[in-house]
Amino acid sequence: MNANIRNSLIRAAFACGVLLLAAPDARAADVAPGSAAPAFTLTDQDGKSVSLADHAGKIVVLEWINPDCPFSRRHQERGTMKALAARYAPRGVIWLAVNSTHYWTADKNKQWARKNTLPYPLLTDSPGTVGKAYDAKTTPDMRVIDPKGAIAYMGAIDDDPGGKKDSPTNYVAQALDELLAGKDVSTPRTRPYGCSVKYPPK
Repeated sequence: MNANIRNSLIRAAFACGVLLLAAPDARAADVAPGSAAPAFTLTDQDGKSVSLADHAGKIVVLEWINPDCPFSRRHQERGTMKALAARYAPRGVIWLAVNSTHYWTADKNKQWARKNTLPYPLLTDSPGTVGKAYDAKTTPDMRVIDPKGAIAYMGAIDDDPGGKKDSPTNYVAQALDELLAGKDVSTPRTRPYGCSVKYPPK
């Protein structure tokens, strides 16, 4: 990525309310690796009700997304999430995107998911209830839930906020590989980066 593109990305990110490295929030201290994943039921882009309980006993990845955020958009354009979802689907891993952006309606999510041929459910959380329950701070922000229903990983998708590395460490892939091998997740928490989640104004 050349300097002009990188600088444009950074300016756009700040314009959308970026949190390059978001610190943990004390108010959500009960949401941490090892804690029970909060139950939820949301509707996907096809109007189907999706509950975490539907996938009991499986590894579930939650990806917080906002199509207006340049960080989230960069990963979509590069196919980061699509590739991971496709790689791990044959091993029974469930991938769910959650949009907690208050101004994104179910209809907008439907149109965007179809336009971008999203291969996994995009869940509408415009009130921000689920995002806040999981202490999601940025787009993207990731959660990996183990087969026992506990949060095994929370934080950034990788160690490359600026999108400049040729071979970044993908924390979600690392966590999934370890869980599938029956191991503990060696890096259960990192600081997420991206635009701040656009929850409803108080």
